[in-house]
Amino acid sequence: MPYEEPARTGEFLLSEAEGTRSRERVTVAQGHTLQPGTVLGVIAATGEYAPFDPTATDGTETAAGVLYDAVDSTGGIVTAVALVRDAEIKDANLIWPTGITDAQKAAAAASLRGAGLILR
Repeated sequence: MPYEEPARTGEFLLSEAEGTRSRERVTVAQGHTLQPGTVLGVIAATGEYAPFDPTATDGTETAAGVLYDAVDSTGGIVTAVALVRDAEIKDANLIWPTGITDAQKAAAAASLRGAGLILR
């Protein structure tokens, strides 16, 4: 079995706004082990970020950002950095939900584009 190197911090990022204007400190909901480049949604009831889930009804069905670095929130909520505005992102390096359809991905890309996150 070949060794597969895990995603590196910011590996998906092509360009971002000056300074750290593209980045935001976010709270990641409990129960997740996430890699850089994970597409995120926001849980409406709590404002916490969690993996984007196009079949959800809690707010995470709308793509809202991309995780900048690896996060382990299995022990509780954690603070992380996400790209939430004005950046160009390499689509091939993003982590999407398993089984996402082309239509769901297109809708998510449109949501990200609304925040100025452009997939290339």
